[in-house]
Amino acid sequence: MDVLNRIQHQVDSAPVVLYMKGTPQFPQCGFSAKAAQTLASTGVEFAYVNIFEDQEVFQNLPAFADWPTFPQIYFNSELVGGGDIIVEMSEMGTLQAAMEAATDKFNNK
Repeated sequence: MDVLNRIQHQVDSAPVVLYMKGTPQFPQCGFSAKAAQTLASTGVEFAYVNIFEDQEVFQNLPAFADWPTFPQIYFNSELVGGGDIIVEMSEMGTLQAAMEAATDKFNNK
């Protein structure tokens, strides 16, 4: 399977997917740490991919959705954006509802 198909499979495999540097338990950059903390604060489960564990994903993910930076967050296979967008959604009070809606939609496919 080529790398773009692998990425597509990853974003299709869970309602919320975070591509980050490191893991939620051991983030390897401040932006990834903030994104993981913000998602976790909702209490809604999410999947993550440590981009440092797969250099092909690390190199090709920016082209996958035309988003040049990490972290990247996907809801139901659609790019939501980076960590700043997730933080903004949290501050506006819309993040948890959006994650719950993505989970409901995913579970009812």
